[in-house]
Amino acid sequence: MLALRVDNSTNAMSEIQKQDAVLIVGMGKTGLSCARFLLARGIAVHVVDDRVNPPALAALRQLLPDSVLSTGAFVSDDFLSCASMIVSPGISMQTPAIQQALAQGVEVIGDIELFARHVDAPVIAISGSNGKSTVTALVSEMARKAGLDVRTGGNYGTPALDLLSEAAPDLYVLELSSFQLEATSSLNACAAVVLNISPDHMDRYSSEEAYLAAKLRCYQGDGIKIINRDEPCLSDVNSEGDVQRGFTLKSPQQEEYGLRDYDGELWLVCGDEKLLAAKSMRLAGRHNLANGLAALALAEAAGIQKDAVLQVLMSFGGLPHRTQWVANHHGVDWFNDSKGTNVGATLAAIKSMDCKLVLIAGGIAKDADFSPLRTALSDNGRAVVLIGRDADAIEAALQGVCLVFHASDMADAVGIAQQQARSGDCVLLSPACASFDMFSGYEERGQVFMDAVRGLA
Repeated sequence: MLALRVDNSTNAMSEIQKQDAVLIVGMGKTGLSCARFLLARGIAVHVVDDRVNPPALAALRQLLPDSVLSTGAFVSDDFLSCASMIVSPGISMQTPAIQQALAQGVEVIGDIELFARHVDAPVIAISGSNGKSTVTALVSEMARKAGLDVRTGGNYGTPALDLLSEAAPDLYVLELSSFQLEATSSLNACAAVVLNISPDHMDRYSSEEAYLAAKLRCYQGDGIKIINRDEPCLSDVNSEGDVQRGFTLKSPQQEEYGLRDYDGELWLVCGDEKLLAAKSMRLAGRHNLANGLAALALAEAAGIQKDAVLQVLMSFGGLPHRTQWVANHHGVDWFNDSKGTNVGATLAAIKSMDCKLVLIAGGIAKDADFSPLRTALSDNGRAVVLIGRDADAIEAALQGVCLVFHASDMADAVGIAQQQARSGDCVLLSPACASFDMFSGYEERGQVFMDAVRGLA
């Protein structure tokens, strides 16, 4: 059993009292998990959502037949009459009703903060702009391979509070978004990492600095901080008494993780210790070498056996919708990277391709700057096929770089891509955008793409 690093007796914020009605803001997967958690502890709840027909409304009605469930435009009185409030990550903390409640002294937290106050085993916390799900899955599989009882969730898979429904495991592994972290103050992970930072969610944050500040909340507490030494805005994360381990795609310092060349062969190393030949990893692309190094550092910090860690790095083939190979048609390889919902993720996917490519992109831009795609596509881009609401913004950024086409839907995009691609090329779906203008989420977008590819003649 790993050493527990959580003290539930001392929380910076007051505990939610059973006699108080708690306001849950948001009727999605997170809001439903909060309602289940509080109901099991006999705490009265009132649930609101500014959507008319939110996704978990029917489930909440069944779960809470005697509770007030309010949909549609927020009502200020709901927010001011509660003693405590739990805000789902999809709801901005800048929402006027929430800001008004904060000004009136209402306690406002998120589900991860509630989790942090009740967690009963060590936690590994994983955040960053890209690669979070891959590293979360890697570390979870490493722990299982070592014989540990591990529960995985947060922004990936199961909501964090649902992980607390059974006896304590050996370890929790949580993927955490900036939205979740900005409402969290008590998390004390045994090991934490912010993998990387690239501009994202600029429709929600006032600046890149505000986005970074939210991500850095992953490093609260006195656990081991895993630092990406290649990220200037992360490399100087420091406070007195910190225990840090770094990783880099360059030659590392002693006791840190990186890459070294031995007789023309690239190796993952810790200091001068050879751990694994890079070619032995099933995950492709330089960005996945960084993911592997981060997972190595997290696993060491959590005391996971090294032989189990290395076995998983050699066998783990990646997650669906993350640069996932789909098919080869007439010499063209098709890849599904629907999880590429921001420019940084799409850049990483493009750089992992060692061929001429046709890129399918587009959706909801989230006020992103698409200009970095120009350089990446100037080297190996054959064509770009655009879909979705903000296709024109991407086209404007790519003027003169390569051929640009507009498609009416995903099937049309796949058809155009097939016409443009040549034998030896790759077609890559990596939208650099959110999906909610056309799909229920990136999973549906990726599945529709794969269905269309598999239907090609």
